Amino acid sequence: MFLIVIMVVMFGMMFWQSKKAKQQQAERQDFRANLQPGTEVITIGGVIGKVVSVDTEYEEIVIDSEGSQIRFGFNAISREYVRPAYVHDDEVDENGNPLPTDSADEDQAAQEPIEGDIEVAQTETEQKNN
Repeated sequence: MFLIVIMVVMFGMMFWQSKKAKQQQAERQDFRANLQPGTEVITIGGVIGKVVSVDTEYEEIVIDSEGSQIRFGFNAISREYVRPAYVHDDEVDENGNPLPTDSADEDQAAQEPIEGDIEVAQTETEQKNN
């Protein structure tokens, strides 16, 4: 009985893994089939560039990386490149999570005068009155 349960679990895992691998392969083929000039991609070696031309007959792609054109095979293209958003260190907590921003506090702070501005304004009015 125990042996049957183990075999069923093993076959289930094998089926699930093969199904997932086929899905990933189909996604890669779809990505490669839809590559168009101008798309920004990153290779498995980390080269980032824009697609210049796609040759589906020979499964080659030419990318332009800062003025250098390089020819790669389709298998060398990892994925479409999306530049990560820059987050300033002052905008994250000690764990690297973005700090919540309260726009009402920012609006109020923008409307409050700075102490130095008040003193300058007072001295300017005193000079005008004298």
